[in-house]
Amino acid sequence: MIFDGKVLLVTGGTGSFGKVFIRRVLSGEKGIPKKIIVLSRDEAKQHDMRLSYMKKTVATDEVIYRNFMNVLEFQIGDVRSYADVCAAVKNADIVVNAAALKQVPTCEYFPVQAIMTNCLGPSNIVRAIMENSYPVQTVVGISTDKACKPVNVMGMTKALQERIFTCANVTNPATRFICVRYGNVLASRGSVIPLFHEQIRNGGPVTITVKEMTRFLLSLNQAVDTVFAAVEHAKRGEIYIPVAPAALVTDIANALIGDKKTKIKITGIRPGEKLAEILVSEEEVHHCFKRGNFYVIAPMLPELRDTEEPKSRPLSEEYSSANDVLDYNAILALLNKHGLMFTGKEFQEDGELLK
Repeated sequence: MIFDGKVLLVTGGTGSFGKVFIRRVLSGEKGIPKKIIVLSRDEAKQHDMRLSYMKKTVATDEVIYRNFMNVLEFQIGDVRSYADVCAAVKNADIVVNAAALKQVPTCEYFPVQAIMTNCLGPSNIVRAIMENSYPVQTVVGISTDKACKPVNVMGMTKALQERIFTCANVTNPATRFICVRYGNVLASRGSVIPLFHEQIRNGGPVTITVKEMTRFLLSLNQAVDTVFAAVEHAKRGEIYIPVAPAALVTDIANALIGDKKTKIKITGIRPGEKLAEILVSEEEVHHCFKRGNFYVIAPMLPELRDTEEPKSRPLSEEYSSANDVLDYNAILALLNKHGLMFTGKEFQEDGELLK
C-alpha cells in the first residue's frame, strides 16, 4: 500500500483536486498515512474543509472520519514563500504540488503572478529538498493539457513546472520527481459545466466562445487515479496521462440544456484560449508509451532515459481533443454517469450535490 505510514504534503490542498485526493487517501484504499499536511494560503477554505469532515463524514463514513481526526493537519502558507515550503516539506515523504493559478484569462492579464505560483512554487520545493537534504521520496507535479504546445501563460508556466521537476531528478537523484498531465476536470471550480448550470438556472443565455472548441473531460476521481498510478509506478522524470474522452463544448451545452428554451450565445475566443487541447504532442509521440491504462511520456534528458523502455508506440499522431470527440448520446451518458445533468440543484466543485 503506497501511503501506509507515509507523511503526505498536498500544496493547494483545499482546491477541487486536493479535496477529492485527500478524501480518497483518508479512505485508506491505498494505505493509512501517518499524516496528511494541507498547505494553502486560504484560511477560509481550510476552515470549510475541516467543517465538512466534522459535519458530514462522521455520519456517513466512520473510517474517513477517524483518519481525518488522526492524520489531517492544516498549515497556512504559500508555495511562493521558500520559508513556508521548507516548514511544510521537511517531514514529508510524498509531496503533491496542486497549488496553481489555473484560469487562462487571469494568467494572461497577470503573467508575473502565474510565474510566481506555477514556476517559483515548484522551484521552491526542489530547492528546499536539495539545500536542506530533506528525505522526500517522491514529488508529483500536477500539470495540464495546456502545458503541451502551450500558447497561453498558464500553459507556459505549467510546462516550465514539468521541466523544473524533470531536471530535479538529475540534480537531486535521491528524490523521484514525476508529473501527471490531464485535461479539464468535470465540475471543478471554474470549469465550464458549473458555469453552464448557473446560466441555465438564470434563464440563459449559455455562453460559448466558438462552436468548434473541443475539450478533454474526466472526473476528479479519474484525476486522482492518475496520481495514484504515477506514485505507484512512474519512474523518475516520467509524465503520466490518462486516456480521456473529448467533446465539443457546444454538445455539452446542448446536452445540459435539453428541451429547455435556453439560448446559446457565441461570445468569441477569450485571451489565451485554444480551439483544441493536446495531451501528447507530435514531438512527444516518439517517446510516449502505454503502461496499464495510462500514456507515459519518457523524459527527454538522456540521463533519465530508460534503456528498457518499450519500443512500441501507442500513438501515431498527437493526442488531441479534436481527433476523437464523443457523439451527443455519449456525452449525455457521461454527464448522467457523473450526476452532472442540470436538475436545478447546485453542486460543489467536487461534483457532490448540495442539499
